[in-house]
Amino acid sequence: DIVTLTYDLYTSLSLKFEVILLECIYCKSNDIVCNGKRKRKVRIKQNYFCNNCKKQFVEVDGFERMRFKPKIIVRAIHMHEDGLSLSKIQNHLWQYDHVKVARKTILDWIGKFSVFLKSDNFGIFSKNKRQNSY
Repeated sequence: DIVTLTYDLYTSLSLKFEVILLECIYCKSNDIVCNGKRKRKVRIKQNYFCNNCKKQFVEVDGFERMRFKPKIIVRAIHMHEDGLSLSKIQNHLWQYDHVKVARKTILDWIGKFSVFLKSDNFGIFSKNKRQNSY
């Protein structure tokens, strides 16, 4: 029987599920519900509503209030890690992704997000290179 075969296959695989418990960013309560989606030019995010403090929020992912897609930001940081200058990164993003980004914006991204990369010893904000940077 197909139903028992599927159940046997399911139990034999012993799949592990990761449960993500979200909490309210204001009151840290777990009494939250989905409350629609927030649609912006950059991407779509899930809205949540806290039944405890009656506030609406969006899940924190590190790219809040960014005007560019996370893919563009990550690509620019990795290009800088590979040794490209800010001007070359700016030209590359314009030529291949048709995105106009100021060099100062790329510099701000590097300062904000380079701490999340595995090797933080490349950037302009490392302690031993701060005096000799740009």
